[in-house]
Amino acid sequence: MARKRRVRFKGKMHAFLLASLWLGIALIAVNTFIYTVNRKSGMILTAFIAVYFLVNLLLYLNSRSIIMNELISFATEYGQIQKTLLRQLDLPSALLDDTGHILWTNRAFERVVHEERGTHRSIASIFPSVTTDKLPLGEDSLDEIQMDLDYGEQSFSLQMKRIDLTEMAENSDIIDETTYEGSLIAIYLFDETALKLALREIDDQSLTAGLIYLDNYEEALESVEEVRRSLLIALIDRKVNKYVASSGGIAKKIEKDKYFLVMPKSSCTALCEARFDILEDVKTVNIGNEMAVTLSIGMGVDGLSYSQNYEFARSAIDLALGRGGDQAVVRTPDSTYYYGGKSQQIEKNTRVKARVKAHALEEIIAGRDNVLVMGHRQGDADSFGSAVGIYRIAQSLDHQAQIVVNEVTSSVRPLIDLFRDNPDYEEDMIIDSAHALDAVGPDTVLVVVDVNKPSITECPELLRMCKYIVVFDHHRQGTEVIENATLSYVEPYASSACEMVSEILQYIDGTVRVRAEEADSMYAGIMIDTNNFSSKTGVRTFEAAAFLRRNGADVTRVKKLFREDALEYKARADAVSQAEIYRGSFAITICDPDDEVESPTVIGAQAANELLNIKGIRASFVCTPYQGRIYVSARSIDEVNVQVLMEQFGGGGHMNEAGCQLEDMSATEAVGIIREALDKGIEEGTL
Repeated sequence: MARKRRVRFKGKMHAFLLASLWLGIALIAVNTFIYTVNRKSGMILTAFIAVYFLVNLLLYLNSRSIIMNELISFATEYGQIQKTLLRQLDLPSALLDDTGHILWTNRAFERVVHEERGTHRSIASIFPSVTTDKLPLGEDSLDEIQMDLDYGEQSFSLQMKRIDLTEMAENSDIIDETTYEGSLIAIYLFDETALKLALREIDDQSLTAGLIYLDNYEEALESVEEVRRSLLIALIDRKVNKYVASSGGIAKKIEKDKYFLVMPKSSCTALCEARFDILEDVKTVNIGNEMAVTLSIGMGVDGLSYSQNYEFARSAIDLALGRGGDQAVVRTPDSTYYYGGKSQQIEKNTRVKARVKAHALEEIIAGRDNVLVMGHRQGDADSFGSAVGIYRIAQSLDHQAQIVVNEVTSSVRPLIDLFRDNPDYEEDMIIDSAHALDAVGPDTVLVVVDVNKPSITECPELLRMCKYIVVFDHHRQGTEVIENATLSYVEPYASSACEMVSEILQYIDGTVRVRAEEADSMYAGIMIDTNNFSSKTGVRTFEAAAFLRRNGADVTRVKKLFREDALEYKARADAVSQAEIYRGSFAITICDPDDEVESPTVIGAQAANELLNIKGIRASFVCTPYQGRIYVSARSIDEVNVQVLMEQFGGGGHMNEAGCQLEDMSATEAVGIIREALDKGIEEGTL
């Protein structure tokens, strides 16, 4: 049978009611003393004490129930007042049990959730984000938890406070302690809708900085008659100023081909949603100019100050230009966003930049001890050929140079064999990462070729150890770049890194004697990257090839070096034959050759090139499983920017040639995410 609970006085009330008893006991002690002084007085006081105890006993017995009833009546009335006040309180409040179910709500809470009292529903059914695991329960949880909450069109700050029932009983001054277990949870909703609207309005009105550069200003002017050049400039100015003004911003021309602009963040957001349509609109300016004008835009947003937004804009415009121009880049403290980039970058005929970079490279190497050259992981002919060109420059300046190669794949073995066991070259000309790290000194120059993404270089540790870093690359830059480079020469319009190094060679002071093996290596790099001079070739590409031919490069010899193995040819043919034509325009296949094939990724890249020969194919994608990863080779002709697609998966490359590496998935799953990316691009109108 359950123990019958008694309600009795305790604490201060109990002490107050027993005060007369303690006074009586004190009188007895006084009476005992009086007996020793005067017996008659003691007897009189004894009679008084007896009457005193009798009266107090009668009063205690008669008034105890009355006092208890009065206290209970007061507590009831006080509780009703409290309950009414809580019900009418403007602060939305509710009381939950330890399972998250609602026990009580006030009217303000009911107005918020649009439900009547007594609902007894789970709090998660009203606010899905307030799940049981977020309630302040258990010894390890906090007594108070605060979280942001959106409900309908309102925003609240939700505060939850745990109420321990045992502790509440122990603190009672009237009711005796009994056994209580569990806890309740009080929740309060603080309406922050107006505050957040105000903060959002302030954020929308914060100023963003931007830069607009004309990519091909000089070339566009040269393609139009001289008398019309001023009109062309005026039309472009009008387009830019009208576009910025319609967005609530201000544009100021700071140079003949550069504009500085400021606008509210809300306007910048609107331009992003419209994907910076001025990129296409400015191309419609035509007064007889043979070459369409293209723009590059860099925007800085969410900086801590206006100057930081400007620095973000500077960084963004450099990134846009490094990726080939004709695009907009928006830079924030946390992310970088890309828009446009559908045009091929126009090759610049002037070689001034190459000459300046050559002289700068010469000065950097001349004042240092040794040179290390490295390309990207699983190097190809372009990576190794350009490294050989830098090796020759360092040798001509009487400096020791070494090329870092870890894995010798079938794509570079024919070239490496030209230098190994060759008496004209040092035995340590080609070293691995371990020896390269040992060779690093305080005055070592590290030259990175054919890559500008540090994570995929042959030895990323060298980037952290070397003080002097030089970068030569022809791939479009992404978010991840080699920082603090002493010299950076990134030209996306170049066909290959070998083309760039071949130009540099021609501007090194003194006579640089390029040997036949070195000329063959660089010529092979150009030939492989241009698919036998059929893609990404310009005037300067053929001029670089002619320079190498004059220095001993032999076309027939190079072609013999790269004749294919029968297994590789069959693997590529199988990949092409099994290709899926997705949505009528995209070829997707899996290249999974036999284990005997040494470089499956090269086969995959070749298969991607061949798939473009199919009529109607706008882009091709080949997924190659290799060493626990999926290597994706993406190719297009001129309609699809595969670089942007591959950047979604952490890759990059050129507008028409790009790739990425996917981990923790199968080739079939990789094909699935490529389909999803294509579907998304088509829906957004970017493909």
